[in-house]
Amino acid sequence: MIRFCMILAFFIEMYVTQGDDVVQPHPVLAVRVGERVTLQCFCPNDDMEYTFWLKLNVGQIPLLIATSLKFSSDAMFYNNFNSTRFQVKTGVGLNHLTISNIESSDSAMYYCGMRKDYSIVFGAGTYLQPNSMTVVEQPVSDPVHPGDSVTLQCTVDSETCAGEHSVYWFRHGSGESLPGLIYTHGNRSDECEKSPEAGSHTHSCVYSLPKRNLSRSDAGIYYCAVVTCGDILFGNGTQLEFNVSLGFCVIFIAVLLCTRNKNYICAHAKLIFHPQSYDAEMINYAALDFGDKKSRYERKKKELKQDSVYSDVKYSDWQ
Repeated sequence: MIRFCMILAFFIEMYVTQGDDVVQPHPVLAVRVGERVTLQCFCPNDDMEYTFWLKLNVGQIPLLIATSLKFSSDAMFYNNFNSTRFQVKTGVGLNHLTISNIESSDSAMYYCGMRKDYSIVFGAGTYLQPNSMTVVEQPVSDPVHPGDSVTLQCTVDSETCAGEHSVYWFRHGSGESLPGLIYTHGNRSDECEKSPEAGSHTHSCVYSLPKRNLSRSDAGIYYCAVVTCGDILFGNGTQLEFNVSLGFCVIFIAVLLCTRNKNYICAHAKLIFHPQSYDAEMINYAALDFGDKKSRYERKKKELKQDSVYSDVKYSDWQ
């Protein structure tokens, strides 16, 4: 009850919202028990007064982990979250939470937030999944092009559970707050095999997601989620990105160069054009001859080696 009152006081008279001012780039992080993980949070808004982290378990009230003032490198911890396992790194535009010696009880949704003026702004959250199994997604080696085909792979290594697995694929596209479900394998165990090492109890399962005739709308981070032995395990994601096509740029530059060259040639053609096939009666000829007479200023100069003669030919269509 005391913790609930603390959180209620923390948010009282505040306008709570979610926006682009707080960015948590990883919707899901899977980590093995005993390891260390950093939950990233970026706050590019300079108007923030302080930042904070919350932990939320399903069916429970949110717990305030730590708060940090804008220009302070020290964080204040709450609710038995201590600096032994939890560390907050603050800086210009960032507020990262590092958890050491991961425990199963650390499984939760973690929200980064900040206060500016009279409003509280949250990020989209990061789901932390500690597990005793390994879910590995093979990265796509090269950027793809529209129309290509690619196969995404997810490998599950388990020592404790060799039963059936339900496998789900999620895609987190650019600009989306949370990943969306795109495919499920259902209950499958036929793609699993036991490790060939003597005495090993490890079972390895490989699941594939073929993607054909790709378009740019398929870009994003693909997550493999495995439901087995009562747990949901997430991979760390596979980035599917497209190569920037230079075809349009090349065509545009070529057209631009041709247009400029055409204008250049036309401009010079107007200067050197002399109608020669018309009657002499239809041509006006004008000539300017500058003789030896010079201005006062030019008299003081050295005499020019050659006189200048300017002429022009104008064609008139007389009837």
